[in-house]
Amino acid sequence: MRSIGFLVFDGFQVMGMAALSVFEVANVIAGKPLYDIHILSKAGGPVRNSLGFSIDTAPMGDVFHDTTITTGSLTVKPAPPALLDYLRGAVTGSRRVAGICTGAFVLAEAGLLEGKRATTHWGHARSLAQRYPGVRMEEDRIFVQDGNIWTSAGMSAGIDLALALVEEDLGRDLARSVARAMVVYLRRPGGQSQFSTLLELEPKSDRVRKALTYARENLRNELSVEELADAARLSPRQFSRVFRLETGQSPAKAVEHLRLEAARAMMEEGRHPMEVIARETGFADRERMRRAFLRTYGQPPQVLRRAADNERIMGTA
Repeated sequence: MRSIGFLVFDGFQVMGMAALSVFEVANVIAGKPLYDIHILSKAGGPVRNSLGFSIDTAPMGDVFHDTTITTGSLTVKPAPPALLDYLRGAVTGSRRVAGICTGAFVLAEAGLLEGKRATTHWGHARSLAQRYPGVRMEEDRIFVQDGNIWTSAGMSAGIDLALALVEEDLGRDLARSVARAMVVYLRRPGGQSQFSTLLELEPKSDRVRKALTYARENLRNELSVEELADAARLSPRQFSRVFRLETGQSPAKAVEHLRLEAARAMMEEGRHPMEVIARETGFADRERMRRAFLRTYGQPPQVLRRAADNERIMGTA
């Protein structure tokens, strides 16, 4: 059984604890204890979180767990010295050390991110890079693995990091089962942008939002204006007008962005040939996908695929 040491301190951001549900659900699905979770603080006892209520903790002591995870706080502040000392020991005493959201600041303060690739919440990424110039900040990543050090973006990205840890430990099938049980739409690969196409479009009406959700879930379809309008229960003419008014772009351009986002995610996984990616994301063929990548990213998909492959190699080195 693998032990998880989850480090907290006064005022820690409570959303970070959502990552622990991944390990809890893994135990339930497996029908046996795969993970033993320990919530730790300097001296043990009750520790108040960002919402003002307390949770019981055990003292950190001098015992290290298989995986040590630290969360952060909504307002970045210096970490307790005892916590930093514990993390410095955990980098060799634990198999893996992770920082969720602004927990990356805690890892950086402990000196664990010097020369390492890392990420954090997009709203704090530049601050971390300025404060710790030795960190190789990748501010638009969901999570980053560099050796045995893992960091994640903010809020729900801690769940993605935890799912990746489960996948590394116990395989892709179990991680997917956990994601389904938690009603997580998709375990996002680490290299995926923190900003999703649906968030950037910011549709205001339920009808346009429904059409975009339909498009994302049916990328292999043609996704013509008529098909999307039918999903939104609007006439094609009315749908095109409302869609552009709410999102600032045409339905065709929005669909292309959704296809590109899905294609990049599949490339990050590294398991599919380009022909399969083009077919599954609705580009139909590699050439059409290549042109879309050049228009949007200024690079062909092969270049981005090689970068993703190199990132995985570096992460496991």
